[in-house]
Amino acid sequence: MINLETPARLRGFVKQAHDVADQFLRANSRKYDLAEHSYPVELDLLASLVDGMNDSGNGHGAGAGGVRRSEAGDEGVRNGTHMASVLSVIEMCWGDVGLLLSMPRQGLGNSAIASVATDEQLERFKGTWAAMAITEPGVGSDSAQITTTAVKDGDHYVLNGEKIFVTSGERADSVVVWATLDRAKGRAAIKSFVVPKSLPGIRVERLEHKLGIRASDTAVIVLDDCRVPAENLLGSPDVDTSQGFAGAMATFDNTRPLVAGMAVGCARAALERTRELLEEAGETLDPDRAPGRQSHAVATYLDLEADWEAAYLLTLQAAWMADNGRPNSMQASMAKAKAGRSGNAITLRCVELLGTVGYGEGELLEKWARDSKILDIFEGTQQIQQLIVARRLLGLGSAQLR
Repeated sequence: MINLETPARLRGFVKQAHDVADQFLRANSRKYDLAEHSYPVELDLLASLVDGMNDSGNGHGAGAGGVRRSEAGDEGVRNGTHMASVLSVIEMCWGDVGLLLSMPRQGLGNSAIASVATDEQLERFKGTWAAMAITEPGVGSDSAQITTTAVKDGDHYVLNGEKIFVTSGERADSVVVWATLDRAKGRAAIKSFVVPKSLPGIRVERLEHKLGIRASDTAVIVLDDCRVPAENLLGSPDVDTSQGFAGAMATFDNTRPLVAGMAVGCARAALERTRELLEEAGETLDPDRAPGRQSHAVATYLDLEADWEAAYLLTLQAAWMADNGRPNSMQASMAKAKAGRSGNAITLRCVELLGTVGYGEGELLEKWARDSKILDIFEGTQQIQQLIVARRLLGLGSAQLR
């Protein structure tokens, strides 16, 4: 049974993550928001610290590289790497979402490797910084429609296609590219490949200018007859139509709670600062007082806190289920849907509540509102998450409910 308190064994780790977020990320938040595409050199030390914690066994699964599903044994309820990673991400995104996404070796591509790679691949790709390349022009959230191809040629696969909105696409050492082995076989033929940026045939076409997360580079990547070693295909190369999209979805089951955690952390930052400013303005926040006896600003704020709590608990539930070997596809999508939507709504409402103070660059509130929007979009949009949840609840397949 899930316990709604932070596990005792992780409390020191969470505090450490919060302190790092405050001193490294929050302290440099505005600097790199204004210097889009400039590399945050302060993150090199932080990334090395996270690597050292994980290598020593003291990191509790800090960062994306720590997220790997394992079967629950007989030792009872466990709070493992998924819970630790989600709690860590919440704290880090309380600091800054864009800078977290810019951390070396902690990208969503690293989480994909941790999710589905074999033990041999985990060892071989240890230390790489991997971006995640799914989205294509004309192919957004419906990953099953991917057109990038991977054709077997001896002991290599030849990849051709274009990927857009690749987070850390320029800075990363390698890219986890999703491609189809055979479009006629549909979803089951979608596989992911670790493509080192040093290989001929892969290039960064351009960087995007964005509404938010400006510290993070977002690239367009082109693959032109890029020959990738066959052993770089993550997991099994077999196309099992009976499993459908299961292999690819295993990645999302692990990464969507992380994205939900990003939204929860960013929204919490906005709520905390809004509370401080409301209290400085003489408002009294009393959740025990009837809404009709509260000012409009306070009543609105308390509603936002309740909405945040729901998103937070759904996120913890999805992580806890993964740690305890329970299928969590529906809960991962529920967490992503709720946290993504609520996180953006909360940050925007905080800006509105504080008027010119919230809208100006003197506060980070307007930045958090901009940053939070992407968290409702990437790793599957709001609408896609709702569709996945509906299919699970109704017991219908993708062909039956579109």
